[in-house]
Amino acid sequence: MRTPFVPDREIAERPDGYGGPNLSPVGLELVPRELAQGVWALMANLPPKDNNGVVWGRDAALVIDAGITPEVSARIQAAAAALGDRPLRYLVNTTYHGDHTFGNAAFPEDVVIVSSTANKASMSDLTYEKRTRSGNMYGDAALLDEVTRWRRPDLTFDSYAEIDLGGRVVQLHHFGPGNGPGDTIVYVPDARAAWTGNFLCHAGIAHMLLQGAPEPYVDSLRRMREALPELETIVPGHGPMGNGPVAVDTLIGYLERLRDEVWSSVRAGHGLEETLAACTDPWAGDLDPGLSAALAGYSAPQDLARQGMLALCRDLHRLNVLATYRIYSASGGTGPVAAAQGGSS
Repeated sequence: MRTPFVPDREIAERPDGYGGPNLSPVGLELVPRELAQGVWALMANLPPKDNNGVVWGRDAALVIDAGITPEVSARIQAAAAALGDRPLRYLVNTTYHGDHTFGNAAFPEDVVIVSSTANKASMSDLTYEKRTRSGNMYGDAALLDEVTRWRRPDLTFDSYAEIDLGGRVVQLHHFGPGNGPGDTIVYVPDARAAWTGNFLCHAGIAHMLLQGAPEPYVDSLRRMREALPELETIVPGHGPMGNGPVAVDTLIGYLERLRDEVWSSVRAGHGLEETLAACTDPWAGDLDPGLSAALAGYSAPQDLARQGMLALCRDLHRLNVLATYRIYSASGGTGPVAAAQGGSS
């Protein structure tokens, strides 16, 4: 079995003119959407700000992701308390990124924080992580001054774990690297719903290759598809809810084409700008109709919502080409397989 190549840190380079997702919590409201009895998505009113979730059983409640500041964390906890009277016992981090974890320290100490082993290992340098996320705060970076401690998970798992809330078991999966090295999927079997963090978004949204190459990401998605055959609904870390199987298939197709086109360009000796021009951009025209329909569920002005999402997807696609180009260029001329193995020796 190949060992996938995962850089120690996410790529710091960005394409010219890159904007990226707006992670500022200014204007954020969390709108509850019930997926099954006791299973709630907490949807950001303004995509692509962060979504969250709460699941409760007979004995306890579980919250998914902690928010980007202590103030957001307090709002998440208040929303969870308003939806049921079960005591909050667990918090799951779907990724190590600060917009999902900076709020960890604002949860009570008796709340057990759970995530993958790889996510915890990535939570080692608060200063660096704050600086990285500041680039997507759109003028509100000073809000991160509230974040003075990065509370790490109390309990970790390598590939699979279960949390019994009393009459309801929540599954935690780490299928391998994707957006980051430790992406954690929270699956509620009786609701056929999964919180997917940055690993998987609504079909038609560009994902982010921040810390790896297309090939290991595709392998992880295939493992998810095999492990969760009854999955119906995904609640991504950002953007609208969507159909899980369609999102998986769409992202696999995108990543495979990205892999082939970038490698062909690298093999031909092309530079980055030539490679950017040569790669198919699914967002060169307009948004996928299914994604446009999903955005219609938001109260934000529709023209602005669609234009903003289209501009974001174009930015993220260029970032994906850049990241893949850098990895394949460093593979010693042996291509995607070598990149997935960690480069040639």
